[in-house]
Amino acid sequence: MRASNDSLRYVRAATAVLGDKWTPQLLYVLADCETTRFCKLQDSVGGINPRTLSARLASLEENGIIEKTPTSTSSRCEYQLTQKGRGLLPVINRMETWASHYDSTPYQSSLSK
Repeated sequence: MRASNDSLRYVRAATAVLGDKWTPQLLYVLADCETTRFCKLQDSVGGINPRTLSARLASLEENGIIEKTPTSTSSRCEYQLTQKGRGLLPVINRMETWASHYDSTPYQSSLSK
């Protein structure tokens, strides 16, 4: 496969969104529910520092991948994927397929650091 400058530019753009630690996992969790709260995301992903989670969510919101909406019953917010975010789900699913095919066990230690 020969990479053209345009193709490489698109890969860089996707990496800018998906390349941060925790981001693919957050998208995977968000794909599984219509809306979810901060604490549920933190519990579902496991091991993510609240400041890191907050930064990842802010970045995803800024890039139009997720939408943050206040709940009507409290001062808390809920998060959900936008249409643009749902467009990333085939990529996330392919990542899952790749990892299950190649048994990602050796990679887990480096991902959890």
